[in-house]
Amino acid sequence: MSHLAEVRILMTTDTVGGVWTYGCGLATALAKAGAEVDLVTLGPRARADQRAMLHGSRVRLIETDLALEWRDPEGQNVSDARRVLTGLEAKLRPDLVHLNSFREASFGWRAPTVLAAHSCVRSWARACRDTAWLEEPRWRRYTERVAAALDITQAWVCPSRSFHSEIVEIYRPRTPGATIWNGIAPGSPGGRKQNLILAAGRLWDRAKNLEALTAAAPGLPWPIEVAGPADTSPSASVSWLGQLPHEVLRARLQHAGIFVTPALYEPFGLSVLEAAAAGCALVLSDIPTFRELWSGAALFVDPADGQALHRALAHLCTNERERTRLQRAAYEHSLTYSLTRMTNAYLKLYEALLTSWRAQAPDGPIEVRA
Repeated sequence: MSHLAEVRILMTTDTVGGVWTYGCGLATALAKAGAEVDLVTLGPRARADQRAMLHGSRVRLIETDLALEWRDPEGQNVSDARRVLTGLEAKLRPDLVHLNSFREASFGWRAPTVLAAHSCVRSWARACRDTAWLEEPRWRRYTERVAAALDITQAWVCPSRSFHSEIVEIYRPRTPGATIWNGIAPGSPGGRKQNLILAAGRLWDRAKNLEALTAAAPGLPWPIEVAGPADTSPSASVSWLGQLPHEVLRARLQHAGIFVTPALYEPFGLSVLEAAAAGCALVLSDIPTFRELWSGAALFVDPADGQALHRALAHLCTNERERTRLQRAAYEHSLTYSLTRMTNAYLKLYEALLTSWRAQAPDGPIEVRA
């Protein structure tokens, strides 16, 4: 399927994290390939700077104000979500539905569905070593809904092999799923680098482990800036920038010499990819996802060892030769995760799914490999 002429795709997304960046990139590329794409938001509405990421594309944005599934473990919003989204399907009549969260897979779609699993609460909690609360009835129901979604959808996808293995271990889905790495348009490392360490993440998200960064910051020769939502500035050793528009963050990455994340959990990590595409040297937590995606192109540090993180950052601040080598390696490796490659993988998946769907009655999951 080299193009998608006359194919209509309904794609859900949210605006809270990297799923928005992923959804905008993929939807725009699919529209360029000839598809009609309706991008439907769940959760908070898109900010003006987020809407600007779709400017000039043929993608139509539809906002619903429905609750995100991980913010509604009791399922109080499920009936409203089913009513609104199946109503949209009846109106728009898509040939294929691409879901970027789990709950919606069980809504009885008439079109075949692809489910992209970007994260889940159980894997997040495991990474944070805090799982006791998952035994509460509301979170057991959440787990049951995620497992049901993986079983009922016609094809499911993860953005890394590491996260795919995690999903299989936790939920034991009936079909094997596929891995399609996320991708972005090629970056440019041409900006003049400054003596600056940059990080990005939500301060309230324990999995981002930003406390480790604030602990490692004192005494470093370069300043550290963190972009992302924060109600307070918990450390004078770090400059908290707050929520930045996507283009402003990308411009800042162009000037940062080093990008660091001590995250305990990242199913992919689009901010790392954008930093690499901007030519930043990468200092990453030693977790399976980052080893899979960035081996040979980053320094890896135990996220529980603040002293090791401090030493790694201090080493790169003062060792220009090593820093330059890692900047080049990160940029070159970032080209592996291109928007074109990701889009082509989804086109192949869609083609196989639609062919199977049209050839047989849609009475259960169809095994489709990307």
